[in-house]
Amino acid sequence: MKYTTLGNSDLKVSRICMGCMGFGDAKNGQHSWTLDEEHSREIIKRGLDLGVNFFDTAIGYQSGTSEQYVGRAIRDYARREDVVVATKFLPRTQEEIAAGISGQQHIEQMVNTSLKNLGMDYVDLYIYHMWDYETPLYDIMDGLNRMVKAGKVRYIGISNCFAYQLAKANALAEREGFAKFISIQGHYNLIFREEEREMAKLCAEDNIAMTPYSALAGGRLSKHPGETSKRLEEDTYAKFKYDATADQDQVIINRVAELAEKRGVTMTEISLAWLLTKVTAPVVGATKLHHIDGAVKAVDLELSPEEISYLEEPYVPHRLVGVMAQNTPAAAKKQHVWSTGNQKIEKN
Repeated sequence: MKYTTLGNSDLKVSRICMGCMGFGDAKNGQHSWTLDEEHSREIIKRGLDLGVNFFDTAIGYQSGTSEQYVGRAIRDYARREDVVVATKFLPRTQEEIAAGISGQQHIEQMVNTSLKNLGMDYVDLYIYHMWDYETPLYDIMDGLNRMVKAGKVRYIGISNCFAYQLAKANALAEREGFAKFISIQGHYNLIFREEEREMAKLCAEDNIAMTPYSALAGGRLSKHPGETSKRLEEDTYAKFKYDATADQDQVIINRVAELAEKRGVTMTEISLAWLLTKVTAPVVGATKLHHIDGAVKAVDLELSPEEISYLEEPYVPHRLVGVMAQNTPAAAKKQHVWSTGNQKIEKN
């Protein structure tokens, strides 16, 4: 495994971040294809054994059970100081707004609930899961800064935002003396490259780490035509993200398969080796042991400039999909698929 520094921080992270959305009680949340605790632990342990030290979860994953599984496994298999744990918080709900709970109070309650789920007294990276159009930016940045000062959070990151929003947030933080976002977790892979327009340029200039999710497009960049899986069949949210552009994306997927065969490696290795030339540490989900094995092997695979061009050449612009398409000012008051589920949120 190779390691690198996460943006403007002193966190040393593995080039592969284990995405933990696939861990959690399948009967208790957005996804029906997640792994139970026993199988989640096996994959977390394999990742640790292979040198992965960076784990990404969220309070919104399966009603907090992902955080619980991850916390218990890390407690049993690693020393806390040897791992980098990231989790995320969701925007204020309409109920919280009606009850007069401020952005600062909301963040404190979210942090305390996540720490309880994880069984930890701090997280290394606390991520703003998506832009909260109903809460003043000052309240968010102040709330996050308070958690850093309290020692509950070491650094802060952001996910699912536009480059202008990240620039605006960090400008406010600089002006007020608050902690700044050191990382962005956006949607980025070989068949969805819209982050290259502005976000990648901002991150390069300001040394903000890119830790993209959907690194393998929900498995589409790791499977030959005709191959399937429980997730491919049941992940309706990923279908919503990718089905509309399936034909144009297949041209790129076929080139991944062709290069994999030529190089004698897996499609996972080719797809991630490409992404590793662009970002700090992709967030890679794993629901089978061989998924994490392939991800780790990708770190040592070098693609030639010609191979990179061959993979990139057929790409055509895509509309925004997923959270970035759904989380808009106009839809801010609507019910969405993301939520904290039925878990009890810690009160201040």
